[in-house]
Amino acid sequence: MDLIAQVARFILVGGSATVVNWLARFPLSLVMPFLEAVFVAYMIGMVVGFILYRAFVFTTSSQPLAAQIALFIGVNVVGVATVIAASHVLLRLVFPAIGFTFEPEATAHAGALALGAAANFIGHKFVTFRAGGPPRSPELGS
Repeated sequence: MDLIAQVARFILVGGSATVVNWLARFPLSLVMPFLEAVFVAYMIGMVVGFILYRAFVFTTSSQPLAAQIALFIGVNVVGVATVIAASHVLLRLVFPAIGFTFEPEATAHAGALALGAAANFIGHKFVTFRAGGPPRSPELGS
């Protein structure tokens, strides 16, 4: 699969998982604080994303399933920290500073999710679902 097609599939599949993530936060916010709801919604979207990425985007991975899952979680640890931090900064600092009041939680969450898309593609393409064998160790002296 060429890179353009892979990026297009990533955007479609990742967009679907992101919509699941974003929509899941609304009912979760009824029973838990905002940042905790963002975290749980991210986990739900992450499960959906893994299944869809593996089936439709990164189909040539040579990694065993257990390794893919472990690496996917590792990449997403960075992603969830980014989304939580960005959600908090937007909601508590940026929006009040600029007087933004229209659906601030939903907008902060959506904006934070958008920030992580490029990094997730790179992480999943080159770490989680990389094609080929395991990465080579750099040789000393070269």
